[in-house]
Amino acid sequence: MAVALMAAAGTFLFQSGANYRQHVIDLAVAHRAPDAPGTVEEARAEVAAVMDKRAAEDLPYVFIGLPTTISGPYDDMVLPSWAEKPDWELELAAVISHPAYRVTVEEALEYVAGYTIANDLTDRATVFRRDMPPIGTDWLRSKNAPGFTPLGPWIVPAGSIADPSDLQVTLKLNGETMQDESTNDMIFGVARLVSYISQTARLLPGDLVLTGSPAGNGIHWGRLLRDGDVMDGSVTGLGAQRTRCVAEDAR
Repeated sequence: MAVALMAAAGTFLFQSGANYRQHVIDLAVAHRAPDAPGTVEEARAEVAAVMDKRAAEDLPYVFIGLPTTISGPYDDMVLPSWAEKPDWELELAAVISHPAYRVTVEEALEYVAGYTIANDLTDRATVFRRDMPPIGTDWLRSKNAPGFTPLGPWIVPAGSIADPSDLQVTLKLNGETMQDESTNDMIFGVARLVSYISQTARLLPGDLVLTGSPAGNGIHWGRLLRDGDVMDGSVTGLGAQRTRCVAEDAR
């Protein structure tokens, strides 16, 4: 089934953050202050303990994105002139089939029509509000630029995917592999995410549940996106997408 652009009214992105164990550890180290106490190994162990606690208490971290971020699987990606640190985040996305509200984990996958590929781009420089630190993250600014979510190329029916927790997520930048991880590294699987979201929001047909991105983002490699870069993203059984980055000023 081909992906029609899902930017129609009523389609929203429910994005899971900090949902891959190794990715969270890498981010914590990357954002660690130079004068932070303790060693890097101690910092990794501390983050791992926090994730274990989250998993035990069943507390995913989810925020909402706009349908206007969606672009096609082969469209150019316009890097906004204000984005200082644009980064890739390839991930598995679940497409909701029918209204889901307060569904259990056991029944949650019955509400998934199929799966597709999403590249949930982020401007790392604007994730945190520098002027208002107590407020924390600013997902509107850092994730919702037009075209920041290349989607597709296909929606593969859920029945054709034997196990969504056993798929390989791979992103190559200019031919070099940057992300290559199994969805088995997710802290919260698709069923837990759909159930968790549905306890608060009513999921509607066509809504997307983005399951988070594995390790290997640009912030980890110290190499962010720039004009002329080409990203090739694939997930087992879901096809592949190709995105060329174009600077806004170069259009």
